[in-house]
Amino acid sequence: MAGFVNNLLILLLLFQNICLGFRSPLSVFKRYKDTTTSLSSECLGSDQPVISFGLSDFALDIRMPGVTPKQSDTYLCMSIPLPVDDEAYVVDFKPHASMDTVHHMLLFGCNEPSSAENYWDCDEGTCKDKSNILYAWARNAPPTRLPKGVGFRVGGETGSRYFVLQVHYGDVSAFRDKHKDCSGVTLHLTHQKQPLIAGMYLMMSVNTVIPPGEKVVDADIACHYKRSPMHLFAYRVHTHRLGKVVSGYRVRNGQWTLIGRQSPQLPQAFYPVEYPVDVSYNDILAARCVFTGEGRTTETHIGGTANDEMCNFYIMYYMEAKHAVSYMTCTQNANPEMFRNIPNEANIPIPVKSDVLKMMHGHHEETKDSDTSYLLQQAKKEEAEILDQGDFYSLLSKLLGEREDVVHVHKQNPTKKAESDLVAEIANVVQKKDLARDITNHDERDNTILVRDRIQKFHRLESTLRPPENRYFSLQQSKHGEGSWEKEHKGDFHIEEAVEWPGLDLKLGQVSGLALDPENNLVVFHRGDHLWDENSFDSKFVYQQRGLGPIEQNTILVLNPSNAKLLHSTGKSLFYLPHGLSVDKNGNYWVTDVALHQVFKLGASDKEPLLILGVALQPGSDKNHFCQPTDVAVDPITGSIYVSDGYCNSRIIQFSPNGLYVMQWGEETSLGRARPGQFHIPHSLALISDLSQLCVADRENGRIQCFRLETGEFTKEIKHKAFGRELFAVSYVPGGLLFAVNGMPYPGEAESVQGFVMNFSTGEIIDTFIPLRKSFEMPHDIVASEDRTVFVGDVHAKAVWKFASAEKSETIVEARLKNKPESTDPLKNTDKHLVQEASSTGVSFVLITTLLIIPVVVLLAILVFIRWRKTTVYGGKGSGGINLGNFFASHKGYSRKGFDRLSTEGSDQEKDEDDGTDSEEECSASPLPPAPSSS
Repeated sequence: MAGFVNNLLILLLLFQNICLGFRSPLSVFKRYKDTTTSLSSECLGSDQPVISFGLSDFALDIRMPGVTPKQSDTYLCMSIPLPVDDEAYVVDFKPHASMDTVHHMLLFGCNEPSSAENYWDCDEGTCKDKSNILYAWARNAPPTRLPKGVGFRVGGETGSRYFVLQVHYGDVSAFRDKHKDCSGVTLHLTHQKQPLIAGMYLMMSVNTVIPPGEKVVDADIACHYKRSPMHLFAYRVHTHRLGKVVSGYRVRNGQWTLIGRQSPQLPQAFYPVEYPVDVSYNDILAARCVFTGEGRTTETHIGGTANDEMCNFYIMYYMEAKHAVSYMTCTQNANPEMFRNIPNEANIPIPVKSDVLKMMHGHHEETKDSDTSYLLQQAKKEEAEILDQGDFYSLLSKLLGEREDVVHVHKQNPTKKAESDLVAEIANVVQKKDLARDITNHDERDNTILVRDRIQKFHRLESTLRPPENRYFSLQQSKHGEGSWEKEHKGDFHIEEAVEWPGLDLKLGQVSGLALDPENNLVVFHRGDHLWDENSFDSKFVYQQRGLGPIEQNTILVLNPSNAKLLHSTGKSLFYLPHGLSVDKNGNYWVTDVALHQVFKLGASDKEPLLILGVALQPGSDKNHFCQPTDVAVDPITGSIYVSDGYCNSRIIQFSPNGLYVMQWGEETSLGRARPGQFHIPHSLALISDLSQLCVADRENGRIQCFRLETGEFTKEIKHKAFGRELFAVSYVPGGLLFAVNGMPYPGEAESVQGFVMNFSTGEIIDTFIPLRKSFEMPHDIVASEDRTVFVGDVHAKAVWKFASAEKSETIVEARLKNKPESTDPLKNTDKHLVQEASSTGVSFVLITTLLIIPVVVLLAILVFIRWRKTTVYGGKGSGGINLGNFFASHKGYSRKGFDRLSTEGSDQEKDEDDGTDSEEECSASPLPPAPSSS
């Protein structure tokens, strides 16, 4: 009987081991570890860096492929493609590096690495296109933790498709034994959309000079913030040996709020922002690095070598997905005087023990043995503590294991391509060396100055260039008609300024009207050298500056919407104070003049008007007069003409196509709340021809009113608190989008001047937008095209901005990448296959578990039966009982561990060293790892 049972157990064990192809994620981890340990010259995960955690989550291991730097201050780069095509989010990082070999690491996201080699010298550059910094590590830093719901967006149509790892090897004395370095970082990625997108804000001094022997030298950086609100959650400081303390602040209304303060001689990790800090539009971000020149005999400049200095303050932030920008920089000092009020703490060095200083800078030979022993003990102690936490990286640490040189010194728990060759060139300098390493010694100071000058030039132009960012948009063109934009589109659509458009630099007068002609060219109506000011009209609205004569410049300009090139111009010597503009389906220009109190129809090539409504220079309120008419719209179906009249009348007037009066509606706003059909300056018109409605920007009532074209019957009001008191202009795009701009807030009011995108059907705000260059002063008119390109004209700024959906604002290179054919890169295809294979493994795990449980149940049933039989036959004596531990201990290659006491821990010890079985062919009996946290 005993022999029968022994044979049965062996058969069951063999049944477990024949599960080829059925591997849980745990066994995949184990396979990577076993493969790595058997290849001493290779890096962990270098062959198969992708590890799946089921359907939505996976890990990507990015490691240097066994490199040996030959000289100090070597910068090496390697790249790895994102192994999936669709959008993903990086939600966690785990570094694998040591101060003994690595000075610092940077991880970039881009679409085209500078080299296709296995690894390369970073002097060749990091990325050929724009790049976004995703992660930075230095000097035995602990892992960075992203808050829950926050991720770096990669992949998809607009996100980065490659990761590029840059490693700076400072002192290469550690490589005297010619060992190979495998430093890098493991990423945790998920396909689950994150509501908040992370980004990096780099504050960097580029022109600091530290005189020799100078005791204290301050390097100050400050920039005005001009974007959507962001929330700061981590910071990192970076200098070389002369840095004493680096501090960063948000300055709002003169109040300094600390973001973070740290000694750059301590581990240069990302440390958590102690108290939550948010940054809003027009706040100031400020940073100070305190240096000392003591011990130096020559000037120290900003540069990339160990003998140069750097002053960097990194900020990790997150923003709402629809407004997210992934990378921003600040290299100037916008307000030097403000630093007189910087808190005193920014000037107080943080003391660092001398032995720590020696260790951090590689001068620790005399204490190496004791330090190493201590550090390893600390690392083991920390690892034991971390493994108890059961988080994602605890699992990685346990399953992947750590090399002996990967230790943690301090236990912490921190939570377009550019649009010009200049941007790409300077960005390349920044990517290479945390700023630049075109300088190798102090005799090459001319090169340093050249680099600084180029960087300064770049940042002078930065306000006219679009910073890199990642976007993903699933919005599709709807069919025409009310209700075609559903609520779920909210948050999937975002427009922003197309900063590469040069139209902002045009020399214009007061811009009063905008329109698009049938070819989608931009038509601008401006006032040339005339101004509307307090002296323009008397109390009866009669124009007082007729002596100036009409405007002698062409007031109607037709521009190429892509490059702002002038295509055509007209309107010279016709107008006094231009205001509203529209273009009908035949390309005729319809304009209003508030000084003349008239409406004009002009042919594109005609010098004289084709039709004039109103009496020149005579304000009035009857059928034949206007009083400062503001806008005009023409129905493309019926040809009917609609005029908003105006500043001193409160009505909409309809005329026939040949200019005959048809009807009017509207009245002056009564005291109290404005009622439907009442106006307080009907300022702008948007004709919704596909719905037979006309919408009016009721300026001083801060709302939009819509009416039926045939009857003037009120249909709806759209009013939001965000509009403030004034709403200047409105434009409609067939398909259901309404665009608008408001006015400047009154003193003490919080609503900012901005643009709005709304669902016409529901009236809800889908998106808001502001310019990146200049600021809105008095945006006066807005026009939008069906491809969601938007133009805004400002009467005070005398400027025209172009905005586009963010997917259209990406660079030409990104457009080419988006449309390029399927990649034939074998590495990329292999990685995709790996993810699909691992994913299918996770899907089939339930089936695998069921198959494995069946023999266990059968075995237990047999044991119960045997026990019952023995009890029956021997009268309850157990002397013949089976000890599974003893049984397997008697067979070479097996251990009794796990049979004397079932254990699901220690999966790395499943196979004895003498056992030659390939772990890839084994079925793991351990349970699945816990689902990784989204934080």
